[in-house]
Amino acid sequence: MKLFFPFLFFVLLFNYFAFSESDVGVGYKFMVVVPMKYDVGFIGSGFFMETNETEPNFRVALSIEGVNGKYSCSLRVFVGDVKVWDSGHYSKFYVTEKCLVEFTMDGDLRLKGPNEKVGWKTGTSEQGVKRLQILKTGNLVLLDELNNIKWQSFNFPTDVMLRSQQLDIATRLTSSRTNSSLFYSFEIENNKVALYVNSGNFGLYYYSSEKSKFEASFQALNRTCDLPISCKPYGICTFSNTCSCIQLFTNDDRKGSSSDCNEGFSGGFCGGIEAEMLEIDNVNSVLKGVTEIINVSRGTCSDLCLQDCKCAAALYIRNASAAAAECYLYRLVLGLKQVDEGTGFSYMVKVPKGSGRYDEKHNVKRWIFVVVGVFDGFIILILVGGFGYWLIKRRSHSLNS
Repeated sequence: MKLFFPFLFFVLLFNYFAFSESDVGVGYKFMVVVPMKYDVGFIGSGFFMETNETEPNFRVALSIEGVNGKYSCSLRVFVGDVKVWDSGHYSKFYVTEKCLVEFTMDGDLRLKGPNEKVGWKTGTSEQGVKRLQILKTGNLVLLDELNNIKWQSFNFPTDVMLRSQQLDIATRLTSSRTNSSLFYSFEIENNKVALYVNSGNFGLYYYSSEKSKFEASFQALNRTCDLPISCKPYGICTFSNTCSCIQLFTNDDRKGSSSDCNEGFSGGFCGGIEAEMLEIDNVNSVLKGVTEIINVSRGTCSDLCLQDCKCAAALYIRNASAAAAECYLYRLVLGLKQVDEGTGFSYMVKVPKGSGRYDEKHNVKRWIFVVVGVFDGFIILILVGGFGYWLIKRRSHSLNS
């Protein structure tokens, strides 16, 4: 038995300890002692496997983390100091006193707490599994005598996708929900690639040996204004990443009187309420997956929204880069952002008849929000051009090497 003391908590090791090894056999056990007193923000990891690669190499650890007043235990994979896989990503295993990772003689990998309570397992008993190994790709695998993979962490992605990992319709990347109900997921569907968000981003990262840290090489959302939840309904995200309201009323008595940009809107036009369209130049919407009509005039685009009582706004695009005029109809006035003049974007909002300002150029009301609203369930379809370029470049590099 050997003692190891990472992050000020005890690690008791049974059978053998070989930190430089990339694999262990059946019968292996590794235990960490859980602190008696709860410490907010505590994270401790006992490492027991690593790849023999140049830095940053992959390491496997049994980790303890303080979460919501309790300690959770999970098996984790790190590249350098960055966590890239976690057995407790979707479901926490809370423990007291101790946590044990056990590689049973019949080939099952398990996490156990006091009184032999099993909190997580691979479910690979009686499948001929003989070895647990961390590959140079970062994939944690269970192998039989013929080196056939019986279980692999790559089939259970968390919030990080590694270079050799693949996603399909059955898998997704999902952000952590620690201390929050907000999350986002990156998913591949039959006819689209989508980022479902409450809050967050998706990016590709590389390790900079010069700076000894990971840096972003691609990000789907580059600015706060690229998020549909950057401002509340009827708010516009400006170039300064602040939110301003659409100016609607003929009098300014309401200016600064409310924190909601939608004050004064009817909330619906299906009850026979007469409506008209308020046009705002140089405004775009980041919402995707909406009704699209091409080769129509601005007036027709406006009329199509007026004729549909569920339509709340329309976006008309007419510029040199577009092959034809585009009209988009929305049921939500959300995800608006300011764009450069002369780009051909014209956003039209449905308002109660008589409330629009038509005696002057419509501008954005200068009213900044302190709190940004959050709305669940909105979908951003990611423009995967940058992602595709990265994949093609990587494949070309692999072929040349």
